[in-house]
Amino acid sequence: MKFYSTKRSVEPVSFKEAVIKGLPEDNGLFMPEYIPQLSEEFFANLNKKSIHEIGLEVALPFVGDDISKSDLEQIVTETLNFDIPVVKVEDNIYSLELFHGPTCAFKDVGARFLARCLSQFSDEKVTVLVATSGDTGSAVANGFLGVPNVDVIILYPKGKVSHLQEQQLTTLGQNITALEVDGTFDDCQALVKTAFLDKELNKSIKLTSANSINIARLIPQSFYYFWAMKQLPSDQKIVFSVPSGNYGNLTAGLLAKAMGLGIKGFVASSNANDIVPQYLNENIYKPRPSQQTISNAMDVGNPSNFGRMTELYKQSWDDITKDITGYSFYDGETKAAMKKVFDEKGYVLDPHGAVGYLGLKKYLKQNDYLGVFLETAHPAKFLDTVNEVIGEIEIPERLEAYLHKTKVSIPIDNDYEVLKTILKG
Repeated sequence: MKFYSTKRSVEPVSFKEAVIKGLPEDNGLFMPEYIPQLSEEFFANLNKKSIHEIGLEVALPFVGDDISKSDLEQIVTETLNFDIPVVKVEDNIYSLELFHGPTCAFKDVGARFLARCLSQFSDEKVTVLVATSGDTGSAVANGFLGVPNVDVIILYPKGKVSHLQEQQLTTLGQNITALEVDGTFDDCQALVKTAFLDKELNKSIKLTSANSINIARLIPQSFYYFWAMKQLPSDQKIVFSVPSGNYGNLTAGLLAKAMGLGIKGFVASSNANDIVPQYLNENIYKPRPSQQTISNAMDVGNPSNFGRMTELYKQSWDDITKDITGYSFYDGETKAAMKKVFDEKGYVLDPHGAVGYLGLKKYLKQNDYLGVFLETAHPAKFLDTVNEVIGEIEIPERLEAYLHKTKVSIPIDNDYEVLKTILKG
């Protein structure tokens, strides 16, 4: 399997090269040269398979000979060492709980897989450079903590992540460095992309990415769509509502569908940063500066994975809108949904899951399907909002431990030359 750039101005590369590079030199995104089709036998026996067996079969065609089957099996087993349950919330509405990993966020799956792949490939020093709007940074930091030959530099927007998220980013030490950027997530993302395109810098250090722009983050996120379908009735038409910011999670679902998984459709559920819903509804794609909301991990004004989404549909708006419906919601609506679901069903939503729930409810008014929304992070990561809306909730022990550690970060201006100096040093 080779991986090409969506801008098609550089030569295709192997899985190993795509993972190590992170981003093609032409500033496109790596995509597989074809979407492998899983066998009828695989789907016929899906109910009998473990999550590790599913992950191995899904990943194998992409990885090829770059990682042996036995090593890949170990990577998948170590990555997926926690529960990913589907929980019924109300009639025809289920939550796919992706927050049972070590940092209590869905990005644990992709980050742990990527870290283990890079460990296979790291015969020389690598610097992982990543921008985060909240959960990516902590998942990446945890996944790479103490990994030999890997340094991790995390850029996060000052004052725009929750307190617990910041503690997870800034208290680990060892090979993890946190840079507190005076700007937005989009600014952080732009700084990272500039570094990857800086030929002088890349001659002196070996950079790779751990954002969902890295193909080794994207592929494993497709695993849990297969796992969710296994847990649901096989005679139902099923739609997934994905709370979305950078759209890696939704793109992974589209990848699973393209491989043959029988998902009926998707809801792209966003907060006030409604760039993709606007495209889906009006055929207008217009990135803009992000707005700060209570669902901060989705505060993205120029989503990286949009290019992959449209690539899967050969840039056809008519085709992409057959599979994806887009809605956006404001903070007031998000809080109201959190309170209503807790009061009526006793289920605690985080602000991101609440946006996914709202999108699903709106979609199901016109469609008689079974719906699943992705609950992407533990509600305790957003204590201020959750406690304000529904009252105090219990903090998992593995999260509470971060609250008692000392924050260590480097404040920097939104200035690429400052970042470059730090990277070279």
